Formats: sequence, C-alpha cells, structure tokens
Amino acid sequence: METHVVSELAWQRMVTAVEKVRERLRRAAAALEQAQVPYAVVGGNAIAAWVGEVDEAAVRNTQDVDILLRRADLDRAKDALATAGFIYRHAASIDMFLDGPKAKARDAVHVVFAGEKVRAEYLLPAPDVSEVRTSFTFHVLNLEALLRMKLTSFRRKDQVHVLDLIEVGLVDASWRDRLPAELAERLQSLLDHPDG
Repeated sequence: METHVVSELAWQRMVTAVEKVRERLRRAAAALEQAQVPYAVVGGNAIAAWVGEVDEAAVRNTQDVDILLRRADLDRAKDALATAGFIYRHAASIDMFLDGPKAKARDAVHVVFAGEKVRAEYLLPAPDVSEVRTSFTFHVLNLEALLRMKLTSFRRKDQVHVLDLIEVGLVDASWRDRLPAELAERLQSLLDHPDG
C-alpha cells in the first residue's frame, strides 16, 4: 500500500495562502475605514466571520476577498486602496483591486456593487452597505442580508456556505418567513437535503 505524505513545502504553501487572504482582507478593510468609505465584507470571509462566532472549528477557508461598495464610492475606494498597495482593474465585467502590480485576479479584492444585481438573471440586487454588523474586526454584512445574497447566487459554493450557517445553528426553518418565496424555497431545499 502506497502512502502519500504532504511535503513540508506544500504544507507551508497552504498555510501561507490562507494567511495572505486574511492579510489582504485586513489591509483592504483598514484602508477603507481610514478613508471613511462605507463597505461590507461579503462572500466566504463574511460567512467565516459569522460561523466563527459560534464554532471556530467549523470555519471554512476561502481563496478571495469580496467587498460590497456603493458605485458612487468607487473613486474614493480606488484612492483609499491604492494607499494600501492595491491596483484597480476592470476586466471581464468584474471590478477588482489587485494586490500589487504582479498579482493575478485570484490575488485581488473583488467588488460587488450595492443595490445592483451581480447577474441580470438574479432575483434580487445586492444589499446596501448599511446592512452591516460592525462588531467584527471589520464591517461584515449582517446575517439576513448575507443569507439573501447566498440564496440569490445559489451556486454550489453558496449552497455550502448556507449549509455551514445551518450546521452551526445560525440559520434554521424560521428564516423562511424573512425571505422572498423563491429564496425561502431554496433554503427549504437545503434544510431538507443537506447532503445534496
């Protein structure tokens, strides 16, 4: 029987990748706060912040940083994030801030615009940055707005994120009444079939 051992180098690269994402998030949030640009962390980092409040062992790592901004604040955000070493790019209909001149799209802070649909076919637009909880280290979208976003996107990774919220007891069947009918049905499908 063949045994596979993760090399020390592979292990270190894995740890470094996670640390880079967290550091990118910290730098971006600090720059936006310093410039008083309203924002909210969304996506996998927002889910991790909420899940970590209940059970840090259930926190899932994510490869990127997603922030919610008002389009009217984009120029201010560009200036603020430039002071932290980020470079603004618009490519393939995505607004992002690359983490330095040699960074790839994966090494970026991706922007979601408040009050706008991420995709034309989505049921709901993204929430406003005012729907935020500020008691975390950085501004995180509040749980109800974050749940709406995840159920609106409903890609496989979004479903997994909602399942994480369900698993730690942050979301249950009582949340259906707070949601539009289509999103309530999506939530119910995850509650009924958590294993797919």
